[in-house]
Amino acid sequence: MLYRIGRALFRFFFTVFFGLRAMGTENVPTQGAVVLCGNHTSLLDPPLLGTPLKRKVHFMAKAELFDIPVFGSILSKVGAFPVKRGGVSKESIRLAIHLLKDGNMMGIFPEGSRSNAGGMGKKGAASLALKSGAAVVPVAIIGTYSLFRRMTIVYGKPVDLSAYAGSSSDDLEQATEMIMKEIRRLHTVNSKG
Repeated sequence: MLYRIGRALFRFFFTVFFGLRAMGTENVPTQGAVVLCGNHTSLLDPPLLGTPLKRKVHFMAKAELFDIPVFGSILSKVGAFPVKRGGVSKESIRLAIHLLKDGNMMGIFPEGSRSNAGGMGKKGAASLALKSGAAVVPVAIIGTYSLFRRMTIVYGKPVDLSAYAGSSSDDLEQATEMIMKEIRRLHTVNSKG
């Protein structure tokens, strides 16, 4: 319930102040495990990633955020779970795989830190998808979060990672590059005009 209320408030916020336009929502599976992989441009990206969708999106968030009174409790209630700075713990990975195997959707920013669709991806998103059998949907966030300037979020068609099912380090790097290449392509194609 809190998630739906928050999503409605963020939808209003993003639409009124940033002219949010969502494209390709039909590419996001309506059931089953899904990993949304987007470029990371702002602290507002996590709520933006899930706002146009009807399904709940779970996220990993910095552990320090859960120490903030009230805010930490809200994060937990809307489906976020903590990860420690400097690396994701085995416990966080197990929880993410469990959520995905239960048919949930997770939002992940493979770049790890904020950039504009140009950073190198980290292997976690590909690893989680391959270990859980989740569909991987690339997402491009386009815009600058400047008031009254258009923001666009584009959901691409799921990326087929089945060729990388071996999960060796090289396979994960190639799978990650495939995801990042598609995010960059969506960003480039939809930034024109």
